[in-house]
Amino acid sequence: MAVQVIGLSLMTSDQTEHQAKSVGSGGWVVSFLPGRTLTIEQATAALQAAEAAAAVRMLSGQVGLTAMETVGLAIQESPWGEALSGPSGRRGWLRGRLERGAVPS
Repeated sequence: MAVQVIGLSLMTSDQTEHQAKSVGSGGWVVSFLPGRTLTIEQATAALQAAEAAAAVRMLSGQVGLTAMETVGLAIQESPWGEALSGPSGRRGWLRGRLERGAVPS
């Protein structure tokens, strides 16, 4: 993933067709955020988010979901709780059946 600034006026990516353009006075507009003027940092973050969305779109098809379904499900709290790292470095779960090295029955 690489966002590139071209000539201090155009921001592009090799991962998405979305772009950002400088509108002067430090402001940038992004192709998928019409009507918003952003800082260069915000425009860069927006293009990075577009790159991430492109990656999610590609991966979601492999599990039979749309990108929106994948994101919607992935942002929910895991029913297994938070992963823990024990003293041995092995991962278990804060709540749920999986405990340090135990195989669920």
